[in-house]
Amino acid sequence: MNRPFRILGLQQIAIGGPDRMKLRTLWVDLFGLGLEGDFTSERENVVEDIAVLGRGAHRVEVDLMQPLDPARKPRVDEPPLNHVGLWVDDLPRAVEWLTAQGLRFAPGGIRRGAAGHDIVFVHPRGNEQFPLCGEGVLIELVQAPPDVIVALTQ
Repeated sequence: MNRPFRILGLQQIAIGGPDRMKLRTLWVDLFGLGLEGDFTSERENVVEDIAVLGRGAHRVEVDLMQPLDPARKPRVDEPPLNHVGLWVDDLPRAVEWLTAQGLRFAPGGIRRGAAGHDIVFVHPRGNEQFPLCGEGVLIELVQAPPDVIVALTQ
């Protein structure tokens, strides 16, 4: 298959729970990941800590998320492994090609993500128009910056 883009590596995993402080205790205090920042979005019903593992192009975010309002959707803690993020070398071309193959994307299209990179989500479930999907897993495709592209393709 001749695809016009490459998946370069793991960019992030996002883990949700009802109390992100318990997640922080495990991932930051016990496992020793660095805490780099936080992010809050009313629209996405999320407050998250951004923990990091590794450096440079091999740096992986571990987003520790809880819903702002547990009574509202989306529920970032259901399922607890919320999503997996993958570095992509050419996000617009990837979306165009994958859509033509029948892959379903979540509403919202390409947009700026919490870490400042352009992102898009592959829907966890297919439908009649777009039968291909994440097969139960929400997948985030993330536009890799030039230095990451160089480092992960050498």
